[in-house]
Amino acid sequence: MKKTVALFQKLKLLSEGGKVASSQMRGEEVREMLADGVLQKQAHGRHVCYLAPDAEAFLAYLQNRWGITDLTKSLQLLQDKEGASRAQFTQTTGDSKFIHQRTMTGFLVNSYTDIPATLHGRPVVIHPAEGSFTYIYDYTAFSVPEDVVIIGVENAENFRRIASQRNLFQAYNRPLFVSRYPQNGDLLRWLLSVPNHYVHFGDFDLAGIHIFLTEFFQHLGPSRSEFFIPDDIYQRLPSGSYERYKVQYNKFGSMTVADSRLLPLFDAINREHKGYDQEGYINEREDPPPAPPYEGRGANIEV
Repeated sequence: MKKTVALFQKLKLLSEGGKVASSQMRGEEVREMLADGVLQKQAHGRHVCYLAPDAEAFLAYLQNRWGITDLTKSLQLLQDKEGASRAQFTQTTGDSKFIHQRTMTGFLVNSYTDIPATLHGRPVVIHPAEGSFTYIYDYTAFSVPEDVVIIGVENAENFRRIASQRNLFQAYNRPLFVSRYPQNGDLLRWLLSVPNHYVHFGDFDLAGIHIFLTEFFQHLGPSRSEFFIPDDIYQRLPSGSYERYKVQYNKFGSMTVADSRLLPLFDAINREHKGYDQEGYINEREDPPPAPPYEGRGANIEV
C-alpha cells in the first residue's frame, strides 16, 4: 500500500461511515477489501462509490492487514512526515519504515582553522581533528558569522586534505569548507537560508562549470556565489586531460555560460581541449604530519 495523506483521508472517511467515489480509490488493496467484504460497492446511477458496512470490522482489517492501529494518528504523522520520527511511526503503526523517510540529513564541514559557529543557539567551534570531519545534521539550526566564506569542495580527496591547499585560499579570512557529497539538497537549502558568500571549488573542466551553474549559481546568483579560479589555472590547463575534455564536450560543449566571469575559463578549456582536475592543487609537502602513536592508558597492553 502506498501510504499517502489522500489515501488515509479516504480511509478515515470510510471508517466514520462516509462514502468514497470508486474513481478515487483504485488498486490491489481496494480489490482485496472488496473481496474480503470490508468494503462494499454502492451504485448511484452510473456512479459507483465505496462504503464500509461495519466500521469496527473495517478498522480491525486495517490493523491486521496493514498494521494501521490508529487512523487519526497515522494521518497526522503523514501530514507531518518531515517532523515525525521513526520512533513515532513505530509507536503508532508498529513499523519504523511505515513511509519512506530520509533519516540522515545534513552535510560535512571541514576547516584548517577555528571557525566559530552556532548550533541550536549554542556556540561551537568547527576545526575537526586531522583525519576527521564534522557532520552537521540539524543544518537548519546551524549558522556561522556573515564574514565566513563558504567554500564548496567537489571531490573527496580535496575535501579531506584541505589543509594542504590553504595557500589557495589566503584571500579568505575565515573559510569554512563544505562537501558536495552527499548530494541530498540540504547544502543548497542551508546556503539559501544564510547570508554567507559561496565559492565553488571544483574541477576546471566543462562538467565542473556545469555543476556550479546548475546546482548553485542559478539559485544563489552572482552576488552570492562564484566559481573559484586560481591565478595559475591557465598555465596548468595545457597539462590537463584531453580524454576528459573529449568525453565531456558532447554533453557540455555548447552549454550556455550564464556567469560571464566564467567565460575566460570556458574559452580556455575549449581552446586547449583540456580539463584540469582540482586534485592537482593538493600540495603534498603541506600535508600535516601523521599523528604520533597513542600512548594513553592501555596502549601497551599485550594480549
